[in-house]
Order: sequence, then structure tokens, then C-alpha cells
Amino acid sequence: MSTLLPLPVLLAWSGGKDAAWTLHTLRQRSDVEVVALLTTVTAEYERVSMQGIRRAVLHAQARATGLPLLEAMIPAACDNAVYEAAMAQALDDAQARWPGLRSIAFGDLFLQDIRAYRERNCARAGWQPLFPLFGRDTAALAREMIAGGLRANLCCVDTQQLDADFAGRDFDAALLDDLPAHVDACGENGEFHTCVRDGPMFTAPIALERGDTVLRDGRFAYTDFGLT
Repeated sequence: MSTLLPLPVLLAWSGGKDAAWTLHTLRQRSDVEVVALLTTVTAEYERVSMQGIRRAVLHAQARATGLPLLEAMIPAACDNAVYEAAMAQALDDAQARWPGLRSIAFGDLFLQDIRAYRERNCARAGWQPLFPLFGRDTAALAREMIAGGLRANLCCVDTQQLDADFAGRDFDAALLDDLPAHVDACGENGEFHTCVRDGPMFTAPIALERGDTVLRDGRFAYTDFGLT
């Protein structure tokens, strides 16, 4: 009797809680195997795009997962065409390194337009997108993450949706209790982004030092975190 090998999967890794919990979720399954992480990095800033996580922290996260990291480099002034070309090249590189790899997982939770956008791009490239957390109740999911040992900090806050004072705070039960009612518990509407420092997907915690919080583009409050 033949035994089916697990499906190799590439994971879109932002350095935040949703990507980290997606990795943890996939590792509970026997039918898939995450073989690598893929992150979009803004070349001029050497930081994860949108999250603003330092590249050194990103690499420490990858080491803690025990997985190789692929980086899609994009310019600071990046339109959809440039982004999609960089991602397509990264997927080609991944397939060349892992023959048979044609599936990529995302940590999206409930935004149908984002899911449809990823599905279209993956279809053009001949890849299969996976959404292991999609449709989960985000209030329950946020508390499940915390109870499961995930530790993270808010590294970016959209001040048009949430007060800048939340930037830098621990993603914990106290934070969830303090969030205004209109803010999603997982920040799925872009209210905030996180930087993960520990959790069941890591072999060891990452020691981070909190730096300054600065306002960018008159809207986004970024709190810098570096390795200690």
C-alpha cells in the first residue's frame, strides 16, 4: 500500500501573529509540510513591507521556525505591477529549489477581496493558495493565540482607526480588553500589525528591545523593535 507524502507548502510570512499562527496550525496537520517562508521586504528600508519589522528580526524569526527564508525585494515606491512581478519571481525561485512545490499558504482571516486577489495571482502563476485560518472568529482566535503561548507586540498602528498609544504594546488579553469596539481583535482591517517574538512555532523566544515610535505618512505609528 502506498503512503501519500505530505503536500509541500510555502508560507507567506509577515513576521506577525497571523502568519505565525498559520505556521502553527499547518504543523498540526499530517497532510501538509511547510518547507519555507516567503517575505516581502522593502529594499531601501531593509524592513518587512507594511509591518516595518527589521530584516535582522525577520531573520531571527526564520531561524526560530527552523525554516529557510525567501525574500521578495520591492522598492519603497511600489505599485501592484512591480509587487506582483517580484512575487512571481520569488515563486519561480521557490519552485526551482523545491520541485513539486506549487502551494502557498496565507494568514488572511476574513477579507474576501484580499483572498480573491491572491487567488487570481496564484492562478496566473499556476500555484494553489491555502487559507488555513480563513473564516475563523477573530475575537476567539486572538485569545486562542495568546492562550497558546504566542507573544507579540504591536509594531504598526493605523492612527485613523486606533490611537497611536497602542503602538508597541504587548498583544495580550489586556490589550484585547482595551481595544475599542470597532477595532477587530486581530487587526484584520489594518488597524494594527504585530511582530512575533515567541510561540509554539518557535524553537526559542526572540529577545527584542523596544525602540522609538514614529509617525509615518501622517498616519501610521511604527514602533521599532531590535534584537537585544
